Amino acid sequence: MADVKHFDPDATLDTVMRLFWRQGVATTGVQDVVDATGLSRSSLYATFGGKQELYRAALEHYVRERSRPLLGRLEEDDRGLPAVGEFFAALIERRCTGEFARWGCMVSNAHAGGENGSPAVRAVLDRQHRYLRAALHTALVSAQRQGQLAEGADPDSAADVLALLAHGVNLRSRAGADARELRATVTAAIAAFAAPAAPAARSGP
Repeated sequence: MADVKHFDPDATLDTVMRLFWRQGVATTGVQDVVDATGLSRSSLYATFGGKQELYRAALEHYVRERSRPLLGRLEEDDRGLPAVGEFFAALIERRCTGEFARWGCMVSNAHAGGENGSPAVRAVLDRQHRYLRAALHTALVSAQRQGQLAEGADPDSAADVLALLAHGVNLRSRAGADARELRATVTAAIAAFAAPAAPAARSGP
């Protein structure tokens, strides 16, 4: 077993993140973590604490390494509805193809699972949801400024709806939903807020 002083905590967190992301907390034991990382229980406990603390650290790692970059790009994109469409297209692509297909989102999985019984975990989830909503709201305000939203459309309400839709995409993809169906749903949702002559904001081909 590796000594606590001779391993990379970030690399270990990445391994643990994948384990909890794929399996969830309830079905992942400390021995599973030991087997996946090659570390002793004492090394894990000395560095991260118990299983719940290790899970929270892995969740924070997921947010920092996987969620925030995607949301940061949306927040910085000033194209309005096309940016929203591309955000959802990228989300669906991540959830339905590649190495992590059908794993869902670790954050959304935690919202739906027993993980959220911990106040510390709920704090992470609430903070990340606020960031998701804020990024969508920024894009929708930009869309409104450019005349892309329908008359009377409210960026605040639209951001709430689309944030919940993002969680829905994550959970439905984990359950095996077809990517084309997810894209069609997202396209219809965005169209409900769009002005008749707004630029296309499709969520993919």
